[in-house]
Amino acid sequence: MTPTSIFVYGTLRKDQSHEMFHLLAKHGRFVGDATVAGRLFDLGEYPGMICPDETHRVIGEIYEIHVADWNDVVTRLDKYEGCSSDDPGPHEYRRELVSARLVSGAVVPAWAYVLTRFPAADHEIESGDYLSWRAANLTNVPSGLPSR
Repeated sequence: MTPTSIFVYGTLRKDQSHEMFHLLAKHGRFVGDATVAGRLFDLGEYPGMICPDETHRVIGEIYEIHVADWNDVVTRLDKYEGCSSDDPGPHEYRRELVSARLVSGAVVPAWAYVLTRFPAADHEIESGDYLSWRAANLTNVPSGLPSR
């Protein structure tokens, strides 16, 4: 049986103001915080993950999507990530199966959106945690300069 879990690590993480978070919350259940072997990069308005990389970890969350809703949810997420069959190529992301480690230590297979190529600009988020990195960078923007 194909896994119906999604690992989210960037703009899809718990954010009440984000439309896609509501999609996940409505059609699935939050399983828990998790990590994936990989490297995380700042791509401007959102992050991207390269997998696998056993020397680094990306921090995110696991959602188990209801089986009956899987096709609809994944179709909408693929479109949001720009990697649906209707989107022109080359795609920035592909959906692939990764091994996610929950806080409990359990490892679960989950789908994640992974970059199709190494980012041109090396803006690695060393902590692997996009939400913490973004919060720190938004609060450290000097007065008068626009934030991302």
